[in-house]
Amino acid sequence: MKLYYSAGACSLSPHIALEEAGLKYEAISAPTKTKILPDGSDYRKVNPLGYVPYLVLDDGTGFSEGPAIVQYIADQAPEKNLAPANGTVARYKLQSLLNFIGTEVHKNFSPMFNPASSDDTKQAAKTKVLERLQHVDGLLANKAYLTGDTFTVADGYLFTVTNWAKPLNIDLSALKNLVAFRERVAARPAVQAAMKAEGLI
Repeated sequence: MKLYYSAGACSLSPHIALEEAGLKYEAISAPTKTKILPDGSDYRKVNPLGYVPYLVLDDGTGFSEGPAIVQYIADQAPEKNLAPANGTVARYKLQSLLNFIGTEVHKNFSPMFNPASSDDTKQAAKTKVLERLQHVDGLLANKAYLTGDTFTVADGYLFTVTNWAKPLNIDLSALKNLVAFRERVAARPAVQAAMKAEGLI
């Protein structure tokens, strides 16, 4: 498999999932700003949308969208318990979490990275992100991870998007459960390996 990623972007989530799953893969840098691959070619020839992550399977099948990619990865290593079994209520709860992170947290960070966004737009996005993360903080009360004691791909995704708080000067210190969660996830060997591979630590 090949994972196309941009350092520190949302593609860190499937990068973490691949490390957690222990699967064989190749990580290829596809910077979101230049869209030029290490061999000098245009990334848009691989993924016409030009964004990350993008996963290409051994048979050449490729697909985008992080929540789908991390579930595929989890299903290739069921013994790692990175996602509950398909068809179970627990799996639908995981999908709900992945969608919440994607649409309510991840997307609300986007205006803050956009140089064309006005200060008012950025402030509104920041307020919305903090509201959503307060909800997440409540979900993490008395739990090690989002679904309980077991790390899942939703945890890798939440960790990835909340990494953006610091460079954007968003103070998470009041969200004690989230801060403790982030420390737990950051200490995981697979997370360390993915972050080192992307030059983040």
